[in-house]
Parts: sequence; structure tokens; C-alpha cells
Amino acid sequence: MKAVLCHKFGPPEDLTLGDVPSPPLSAGCVRIAVRACGLNFPDVLMIQGLYQLKPPFPFSPGLEIAGEIIELGSDVQGLQVGERVMATLMYGGFAEEVVVPASTILPMPAEMSYEHAAGFPLAYGTSHVALSHRARLKAGETLLVLGAAGGVGLTAVELGKRLGARVIAAASSPEKLELARSYGADELIDYKSENLRDRLNELTKGGGVDVIYDPVGGDIFDQAVRRIAWEGRYLIIGFASGRIPSLPANIALLKNASIVGTYWGAYLQHDPDLIRDSFGQLTAWYAAGLLKPHIHKVFALEDAAPALRQLMDRRAMGKVLLKT
Repeated sequence: MKAVLCHKFGPPEDLTLGDVPSPPLSAGCVRIAVRACGLNFPDVLMIQGLYQLKPPFPFSPGLEIAGEIIELGSDVQGLQVGERVMATLMYGGFAEEVVVPASTILPMPAEMSYEHAAGFPLAYGTSHVALSHRARLKAGETLLVLGAAGGVGLTAVELGKRLGARVIAAASSPEKLELARSYGADELIDYKSENLRDRLNELTKGGGVDVIYDPVGGDIFDQAVRRIAWEGRYLIIGFASGRIPSLPANIALLKNASIVGTYWGAYLQHDPDLIRDSFGQLTAWYAAGLLKPHIHKVFALEDAAPALRQLMDRRAMGKVLLKT
């Protein structure tokens, strides 16, 4: 099979497309013919050696895929050859085939395309668990979404509205903010041309923001955390800016605020029932036409390097995909 290979840590341009043996099929696993693969910021970190997981060389990036089951391992029940499915992986999705434990398989609604499915689990899963479980976002509260047009940020805008919040979208260009508006954002802040702290003070009349969703980190964290409301919750999603910020602890103390991490993948090990329940709600909303994944661009498998470069340069709006 063909796969995108990382032979050494470095930029996306060092990746190659090669022929490798199909992975062996183990008991309790299924083989999937990959039709599309979602790109995520951890892929960018992993190929540079900056992620917590460092697979042995050569490896293929890729954390989420959609395709059809072509072979079942022994002891697999409830699945069948030909079934259209989604799956999450630790790595290895940038390939024509993957083998994954049957427990990681997620069902695809009949109405869902492979493109939508390949970009669905991590972005929507992360935002739903973060907002509904970790932050306990309530209807009528104010939600600030940083990086609001990115892969996860846009789903946070969409789900925040679905959960009844007033959503303030913050992003780095008018084009990105217009996309966030189309997904339901009530207020917009361009933090390249506006002072984030001042605008949040205006929009909340000094009261601050109940929940802050932050996949960016860096300097924007330093500004946003100072506008958290009394008993507010600051969701740490990631650090697309490249800098992991530090928190002056007195801010959390004086506001009785909570700094809340959300690492969606860890729930697959620690609380898989939560993932199943969350995913059941998300797919039901999708089937009802209430969620509309935004695909920025679909690249061919051999074009993984320019696809990842779009994420690195923060030019993507919504999801970037590879298609085999």
C-alpha cells in the first residue's frame, strides 16, 4: 500500500510517499480501506518531534480516518465487511489502509460523506466534550472562542450556539471572522487589529467571559485570561501559536476561576463511555442537519506536505483533508 512517511523529524516538506507492506491484522482489530483522512495540529507537531508521542521511524502521521471495512480480525463482533466507518488512531492515518482496534470504530450516519467523516471525530469530539462536560457550558452564558475559524475553533462556535450560549468569536482576519459569523457567532473580534482585552470588556460590560475556549495559547492567552468572569472556566485545548503560556495564579484565585484541560484522546482510555455518549449526540445532530462540517480543502495523499503547511501557517479555515 502507499503511505506518507516521516523518516526523520523535520518540516512537512521532508515527508515522502512510499510503498510499504499492509499492516498485519490482529485479533480484535479491523482493516479499513482509507477513503479520506483528517489533518490535525498534532500531526504538525509529531513530524517535528514536538509531540508527546514519538513513533519509531518511518511512521505515517494521521489521527482520524474514514473508509470502509475490508477485513475483520478474530473476536470482532458487531461489525461487517463493507461497512462505512470512522476511526481514530495514535498515528498512521496517512495511508491507503489502516488496522485499528474494533473498539475505536465510530459509526457513520448514512447521510455522511467520507470527507465530512474524516474531519469529524477529533474536532467535534474535542469541542463537545470540552464545552458540555469539562466546562459545563449553560444556556445564556458567554463563550469566547479563540482561533474561531480553525478546525476545532469553528466547531466550538457551532456547538456553543447549539448549547445556547452567546458566542464571541476571535480570529486573525475579517475573512475568518465572516466564516465564524456564518456558523452562528454573535460578536466578532479581530485580534490582529483590535485590542482583545478592551473589546471583551466592552462586549461583556466589564463582567468578563464565562467560558473561554483556547486552542491557540501564546500572547492571546495572556490577554484573554484577564477577562475571565467570576467562576469562569478557561478551556486549554492546544497551543497553535507555538508558545505554551504560564498563568499568574492570582487571576484564578481572585475570580474563583478554573483552568480546565481537555485532551479528548485520553478519554478513549479513561472513559470510553463518555466518548460514545458524546458521539451519539453529535451524530444525531448531524443526521438532523444541525451540524455542517466546513472543509477548507481536500488534497491528494501525495500532497500531504502542502496540506500540513497550511495548518502550520494557520491559513486553513475549518478542516483540511487528504483523499486516497
